[in-house]
Amino acid sequence: MDFLTLFSIYLCFLLAAAALLCACPGSGGGSPAGTAGQVLSFVIPTQLQRVTHRVLHRLFNTRSRLFVVLHVALQAAVFGEYTWEVLFYCWELQFHLLVLLLPYLLLAGNMGCFLLCSRADPGIITKSNHASLVKVYAYDDVLFPKGIVCPTCNMEKPARSKHCSVCGACVHRFDHHCVWVNNCIGASNTKYFFLYLLTLTATAAAVTAVTAALLVQVVLLSDLMRGTYIDDQGRERAVEIPFLVQHLFLTFPRIVFMLGFVGLLTLVLGVYCCFNLYLALTNQTSNEWCKSRRYGCSRLPLQPHHRRVVYKNIYSKGVWMNLKEIFKPPPVLERKKK
Repeated sequence: MDFLTLFSIYLCFLLAAAALLCACPGSGGGSPAGTAGQVLSFVIPTQLQRVTHRVLHRLFNTRSRLFVVLHVALQAAVFGEYTWEVLFYCWELQFHLLVLLLPYLLLAGNMGCFLLCSRADPGIITKSNHASLVKVYAYDDVLFPKGIVCPTCNMEKPARSKHCSVCGACVHRFDHHCVWVNNCIGASNTKYFFLYLLTLTATAAAVTAVTAALLVQVVLLSDLMRGTYIDDQGRERAVEIPFLVQHLFLTFPRIVFMLGFVGLLTLVLGVYCCFNLYLALTNQTSNEWCKSRRYGCSRLPLQPHHRRVVYKNIYSKGVWMNLKEIFKPPPVLERKKK
């Protein structure tokens, strides 16, 4: 059972790492470096926390292709293992060809969405389009008071905009800065980010499903569930799930490790995808959701001390119109791109 203990620790580590990395893309509701620093402060000695904070600050507050490279490397490692072993065994077991090729088709779509999301203008506010963008959304006088000037860009902030310290510009309908695509997510590329996230989740789920089906098929063909084994005390025992997992790991170690990683990644991405779907259907951004949760029932900045306000989303226009707004950004941005 020592193996199962180590394997459980491995899975917990993967889940914690995936959750941490998934929380890192958004800089709309708080600093990723600060959030990660608070988590790591429990396990890192005090004398190393300052160095760690500097490293995290540099990683998440400066534009870098490090996470893009890591993104591609992880996909290459997963699909390398999938192609080298899983695809080979599945072909021997006569899996349907379309089932085997589905992860590759989803990967192609995901890479296309990734390129569109990373290369698209998120909706940078400039002096030429500022006057038009100010008229797109009304100020709610809660999260977005009128008359707030960005000290960096020296322009009045349109409603639902935010200055991104990583990109060094104000972004219209700012959602967050995503380190995985090395770009801000705003009015013009939210649709690409949503499709990128959806296809990435589907790709991970497809790889997980095919790999799990392979291992199940191996167990059924070998008739392991009806077998017995001798335990440490010399007693004959029927095969149980822990023994089965250990046997599969010793027989297919790389496949089981890949399945554990991709399975947990599917879970984390699925939750994050559902959250983004909720934001899309209610016409909210990550930045607005975080600010509304933080200030929803408390006195807000820039409000009189005696005034207590509760946030209400004034931008939701119904499910269909909310989705239409995401996939068809304001015309002024479209004219700028042309």
